[in-house]
Amino acid sequence: MRFAVDTGGTFTDLVVEDDSGLCRLYKAATTPHDPVAGMLDALTVAAEAAGRSLPDFLAGGNTLLHGTTHAINAIITGRTARTALLTTSGHGDILVLREGGRAETFNFTHEFPEPYIPRSLTFEVPERVMADGSVRLALDEKAVLEQIERLKENAVEAVAVCLLWSIVNPAHELRIGELLAEHLPGIPFTLSHKLNPAVREFRRASSAAVDASLKPMIARYMSDLERRLREAGFSGRVLIVTSQAGVIDAADAAQAPIHIVNSGPSMAPIAGRHYAAIDSSAEDAIIADTGGTTYDVSIVRKGNIPTTRETWIGPQYRGIMLGFPWVDVKSVGAGGGSIASIDSGGLLRVGPASAGAVPGPAAYGRGGTHATVTDAAVVLGHIDPAYFLGGAMTLDPDAAREAVARDVARPGKLPVAEAADAILTIATENMVQAILDITVKQGIDPRNAVLIGGGGAAGLNSVRIARRLGCRTLIIPETGPALSAAGALMSELKAEYHAAQVAHTDSFDHDAVNATLAALARKAQDFAAGPGAGAIETTITFKADARYATEVWEIEVPLRDGKIADAGALSEFVEDFHRTHEMLFSFRDEGSFIEVVGWTASVTCRLSERKDLRLASPAGIKEKWVRNAWFAGIGWAETAVYRFEALKAGERIDGPAIVENDYTTVIVDPGASAERRPSGSLVIDVGQQ
Repeated sequence: MRFAVDTGGTFTDLVVEDDSGLCRLYKAATTPHDPVAGMLDALTVAAEAAGRSLPDFLAGGNTLLHGTTHAINAIITGRTARTALLTTSGHGDILVLREGGRAETFNFTHEFPEPYIPRSLTFEVPERVMADGSVRLALDEKAVLEQIERLKENAVEAVAVCLLWSIVNPAHELRIGELLAEHLPGIPFTLSHKLNPAVREFRRASSAAVDASLKPMIARYMSDLERRLREAGFSGRVLIVTSQAGVIDAADAAQAPIHIVNSGPSMAPIAGRHYAAIDSSAEDAIIADTGGTTYDVSIVRKGNIPTTRETWIGPQYRGIMLGFPWVDVKSVGAGGGSIASIDSGGLLRVGPASAGAVPGPAAYGRGGTHATVTDAAVVLGHIDPAYFLGGAMTLDPDAAREAVARDVARPGKLPVAEAADAILTIATENMVQAILDITVKQGIDPRNAVLIGGGGAAGLNSVRIARRLGCRTLIIPETGPALSAAGALMSELKAEYHAAQVAHTDSFDHDAVNATLAALARKAQDFAAGPGAGAIETTITFKADARYATEVWEIEVPLRDGKIADAGALSEFVEDFHRTHEMLFSFRDEGSFIEVVGWTASVTCRLSERKDLRLASPAGIKEKWVRNAWFAGIGWAETAVYRFEALKAGERIDGPAIVENDYTTVIVDPGASAERRPSGSLVIDVGQQ
């Protein structure tokens, strides 16, 4: 038995896969002050549903996969450790000066952003390594020891080390690491060349700073997580979802917590890719995961999940740059808990503020008073107040109606139902813009893609979103309410190893490049023999970060083999680069030579035999009934309501209709039609608005 837990802003999602391969979904309210408690609450709900005690239930599990927002929340809220930065003498302003770039070119009202580590906690050490790896100035160990004493005086809790060109010659960084371990015992540190051997200095320093600042807290969290799970009765393996659409052991996450900063959202595209492949013929898929607080959008392009190093927490250029690859996910403040209001100019706004898990939407009856997207859906009759979370939670429709009337209908001089519909319309537009940002900018026409709707609130307006984008097909997987957790069950143990080495195709050094690739391959093989031991299948792939020599930014190009053995292999790589560049930017420049700035080896270890996930169907469920619901252009109408699990493969329904199960409600708008597929998914032809 395997457990997958995704801790979100409002609910903690749990998918339990039993020994026969059948899955069951459970949800419990997230406990922001103690995420592990929310996880144990969800596991307790599952144990009670199985008629077993929690210790007995957990004892039957061999793996628990966990997606968490703990790291990114700590960064956003400033709850990271007091961290110092050691850098090369004369370069102490590296985190202050940052990189160039302005999102709003002529907006000079923004304050210049503060560095992630304060300048007062940045310390310079005399040393200098040149770009070719030669040592111009030897490391002054006496000066390093003096700086370590200053670290003690400043009561630092973690240390990041980033020296110039340590990616070429790491000797000085390694020696500083030895001195820190000896003279500052118990204080974690991060060496930039080990974590992120990238050419760009600011990004390398920033990623080292973020990683070091998270180590004390994440180490405590992982230790607490494993301890409390053991005490509750679980004795299996604890794996943590990474930002790169894989999983790693909890102990490894504690050693390099930057890997899990974008933990939760990276799993949805794994599940989305699976359902797009079996339920559609589209080459491209848009995966939209709607939670209570955020709307996370990612893409699958020709079966591949793109990653990006343009990883900012907060506004681009003004936020925190990770400089570390993660699955390309666009998040906006739009979800079931997004708050709706009329601004001073009389315009309706929805989000980014959210009611979250506490106090939640007004309908929750937990003290929330603001009108939210969930409240709007309750007012329209789209959500059954008596059947929320399968009846585990009863909503207050009167509170929802009053909140929508007070916050939107009366200020906007609208009937309450039209005001509720307007809330969904604005929320839809916010979500559509997020999708356009991540598709059109990467050369993907959303009209030719399939939309995958995940998250508990996805079904409320996904038909509207698909119509607005021009997508003909919408897929709501039966595991959709916990899409990220389902993706975790489909995921593989994964690690990536990087090396910075510049190579030019007009004067290619085959020996040097192949030596670098061979070293990366050995690291990947060691991982497969260590954490990946016993895997059902292991795959090692390679890619290059390359660009035309006249360009500033590089793109990822897969390598056909783990080496570029000869001129023929080099020609194949050149053609692959041109093709990839043309796919992304619609042109190729065959007259320019190509510059490679880095190489990557990725190793994936498949741990489970099964890839298909099917939900167990509860016995004795009601198959069809009706309730009064409101739709634009129709108004109030008696609407057929279908139980998701009761729909048979091949069964087709026409809108307006509502399909619901314990954890989601899918609105099939007028003019749309839906069909249950053998995979369990609900595939909707969205028709015309």
